[in-house]
Amino acid sequence: MNIKYVLNPKLTTGEFIDILNRSTLGERRPIDDIECIDGMLKHADITVVALYDEKIIGIARSITDFNYCCYLSDLAVDAKYQKHGIGKKLIDITQEQLNKRCKIILLSAPNATEYYPKIGFTKHNSAWTLPRDKKLI
Repeated sequence: MNIKYVLNPKLTTGEFIDILNRSTLGERRPIDDIECIDGMLKHADITVVALYDEKIIGIARSITDFNYCCYLSDLAVDAKYQKHGIGKKLIDITQEQLNKRCKIILLSAPNATEYYPKIGFTKHNSAWTLPRDKKLI
């Protein structure tokens, strides 16, 4: 399979939503909120796509300071193309953009919790989230 990887391509919201849906990540992303999806694309620091026959079959989208931490917010591979190393390659290319001390951090989709330890990630049990509309106590 001849897959092409592209760093920081210009993507439309429609292309982004399409790959999210084909990977099942769309179930956990605000795909009906075009303004939010547009902001997610515009404010990402690193985006890598995998193309097969000029069709996007995978994406890694990250927010980072490039030195200490990189939050891999979206790793999505079309369900038809999973288990071919595409996700690993997307992560590798992301990691190549970072300085040597920078670590990748992510929150796993429920169905992917077994995937990340298999490729070398270490589990961290103290991640926390705070939605924008929730006030501190």
